[in-house]
Amino acid sequence: MALRMMIDKATSMAARMYQRSVAAQLSQTGLRYEDIINENEKEVAEALSLADPDVITGRTRRLKRAIDLNFKRKNFMDYAPDVNQETFKMEIYEDVEKIKARDQEYALLNAHNK
Repeated sequence: MALRMMIDKATSMAARMYQRSVAAQLSQTGLRYEDIINENEKEVAEALSLADPDVITGRTRRLKRAIDLNFKRKNFMDYAPDVNQETFKMEIYEDVEKIKARDQEYALLNAHNK
């Protein structure tokens, strides 16, 4: 029990440090964490197809801006220093989780057909 608590504490500390470093990298380009999720995964592709068009448009614009800034070797904060970036705002990830749960339930219900 005590070992488990120590491992959980160490893991959460490492996760927070990693999250801070990822947030710093994403804020340089103006991206959100959801923007770097692989859209070729089945669940993510389905969630994107079901998402609001404004979410898709915003994601596409952020990706294009990041590509442009990377090509020019510029930083997003040089252009918009006062912008409040919501780096870890979740717009499609909840849908991805629901789709994964649905697929997992479907697989369990049809396990007898194999």
